Amino acid sequence: MHQILARRALLRTGWADDVVLTVRNGEISRVLVGVAPGSPVDLVAGIVIPGLTNAHSHAFQRALAGRTEYRSGAERDSFWTWRERMYELTARLGPGSLTAIARQAYAEMLAAGYTSVVEFHYLFRDRAGREDAGAMFGALARAARDSGIRLTYVPVLYERAGFDGSAPEARQRRFALDLESFLAHHERATSDASGLVTVGIGVHSLRAVSEASLRVVAAHAAATGSPLHLHIAEQRREVVDCLTVHGRRPVQRLLDRFDVDEGWCLVHATHLYEDESRDLARSGAVVCLCPSTEGNLGDGLFPLETFLRQGGRIAIGSDSHVTINPFEELRWLEYGQRLASESRNIASFEQPHVGQELFERVLAGGAQAAGQHEFGLAAGAPADLVVLDPEDPMLVGHDAATLLDALLFSGYRVPIERVMVHGEWKVAGGEHGDRAGTARDFAAALARLGAAD
Repeated sequence: MHQILARRALLRTGWADDVVLTVRNGEISRVLVGVAPGSPVDLVAGIVIPGLTNAHSHAFQRALAGRTEYRSGAERDSFWTWRERMYELTARLGPGSLTAIARQAYAEMLAAGYTSVVEFHYLFRDRAGREDAGAMFGALARAARDSGIRLTYVPVLYERAGFDGSAPEARQRRFALDLESFLAHHERATSDASGLVTVGIGVHSLRAVSEASLRVVAAHAAATGSPLHLHIAEQRREVVDCLTVHGRRPVQRLLDRFDVDEGWCLVHATHLYEDESRDLARSGAVVCLCPSTEGNLGDGLFPLETFLRQGGRIAIGSDSHVTINPFEELRWLEYGQRLASESRNIASFEQPHVGQELFERVLAGGAQAAGQHEFGLAAGAPADLVVLDPEDPMLVGHDAATLLDALLFSGYRVPIERVMVHGEWKVAGGEHGDRAGTARDFAAALARLGAAD
């Protein structure tokens, strides 16, 4: 059992002072507010906030960060030219290198204030083309256990190369499983998952699966209570291809033909018309936005203001891991909207301060995307929390109203002292407990892959 006295804590009801959090068996068992100074506790903390969920991760892509920022032979670089480099990396990956790369990404997430990650995974075959999904799941689960992060593993069905039903290209064959094999893998992974590892389900995108297969996966998700994830409308070319084949835009088609609800997480959804934005918001599904990756790939800007005005729910993810910092994701989410609208303080509908509103929205949305019914600093929720240094220049002089504004808008190095997951400290003194060993294994994996500079 731990007892933590927070001089200031962000509870589900807002900021409170002199809060004692009692942690037992990985959960917050009691929250007491206004505790007198001098009460016996295990730790006195300045500022405590809930850990966030990284709701969309391709852990292996951490090995690509900073290695694609040069002009290719194409007339104009885009997501599609970047994808060629990603395919080159997947052709060389095995379970050992995946473990090392994922462990590095997960350790960095913890040090940045993420306590949970949703891993959107589709590397199911080995380099010879044999089905190897169990080994790759094991690699990710091992990386999560070693780092200490809470993992929602989302295996993703990938059947075809496009809306026209064309077979996967040679470079995509490591992703492909038939529907029966995919569902069998999902059942095995669900059976094998334990501890901080849980299992969702997904399809890569509407272009990569048939409507019939998505219906089966959606029914399976509903029957098992698994959150259902998919990429959608990330690129204009995807929208045009869907219009060409089906006469409907991707989000229109999905909402017309499926009962989309709170169990669904749509990743990116960048290119929406106003009616799509309205209908998607009303469905109760969460949209996972990945501003650093969307900016890096030149995807475009999600219509945030329209979506939030309609009651839409959002989460954030670091996706390709060019940035692993939830506060930078939120900063660029807001800044993109400011640049597009030539105005300020866009995401401030429920309260005047943008920082706190965005933080609280993605706290709830991330939990929804991960299938976590309890979250935040509340009795019965997982003991996943972040301790901040109130004396850091980023935060000094700020009161409760502006603390989260400061975290989002006044710097890049987040003043994190400690991070707890499931009642155990994983970060102390601002560093992950196995920072050196994790970095060493990551460097060795890059060298084996031939990706190191």
